[in-house]
Amino acid sequence: MAGTALSPGEAVSVRVQDVTLPDGEFGEVLVRVGESRRVPVSPDVVGVLRRWIDEAGLEAEDLLFPAERGGALASSEYKRAWRRARQAVLSPDEVQAGLGEQVSSLRDSCLDRWLEAGVPAWGVAEWAGVSASWIALRYPHRFRLEDIEIDWEHLEESLRLPGIPER
Repeated sequence: MAGTALSPGEAVSVRVQDVTLPDGEFGEVLVRVGESRRVPVSPDVVGVLRRWIDEAGLEAEDLLFPAERGGALASSEYKRAWRRARQAVLSPDEVQAGLGEQVSSLRDSCLDRWLEAGVPAWGVAEWAGVSASWIALRYPHRFRLEDIEIDWEHLEESLRLPGIPER
């Protein structure tokens, strides 16, 4: 979830056959919840997923993140695991302050990292299965004008009215 911006509901429905995991390269996850879409997977996450599939002995038709008995992972199970993970890596003050309280924090941080890396908002929106306007409203700090270099000469040329002589 942290590297693919999948929602918990999407992550629990991914099957092994829905992931492409080339060695040392970007892979992808085919998300079949709602309107199908493909989401990139960084080479680091590809390696983690490959090891997970091998160690768990998962087959192509198996869920990528199955419950103990192989069925779908219930929300209570992944929420419990998330609480334990937060307590393991965060200080008591950070836990008390609510840092990363929701599992969806993983999705939010991934979307923000993609924007920070320069992926256009429409691309992030497509990968996340949301609209570009939702991205702009959710992450306004990534769209500040002072962070953008404007080619003023090109802008002037693009906006020049036809038939108006140059100065």
